[in-house]
Amino acid sequence: MTAAPLVSVEDVEANRRRGGDIRVTLSPKTVGCTSGFGGVLRLGPGEFVTEHYHPHSEEFLHVISGELEMDMDGQPVKLRGGDSLLVPIGVRHRLRNVATETAQVVFHLSPLAPRPELGHVDTETLPRPDLANPAVGGV
Repeated sequence: MTAAPLVSVEDVEANRRRGGDIRVTLSPKTVGCTSGFGGVLRLGPGEFVTEHYHPHSEEFLHVISGELEMDMDGQPVKLRGGDSLLVPIGVRHRLRNVATETAQVVFHLSPLAPRPELGHVDTETLPRPDLANPAVGGV
């Protein structure tokens, strides 16, 4: 490797299809990784990411700042800056900002689904269904 596969969050376009400001920074598309993908999520006060699940991947969340609530299979989990949470494969989850300040989260999903379109299953109406899914890349 001659140069570090570095991606700045400010160089990635925000995706708002499922709510909030989701930016996939490290992925097969951006850096050629093969074991997962990750990025940054920003949720303003009252914003949320719609309920969904991942049939092939675990999701790792690290709350940088803010106060959030994650519903996991209908059970609420309170999160705040400094907390980390594992969302197991197949668990339905919905994240919402319950505070008056913007929350910031770092996320990572692994392993990759066999194909990108198999990696994410929505279980509620999307706020912006007209927008494309985040372009993660891969096989």
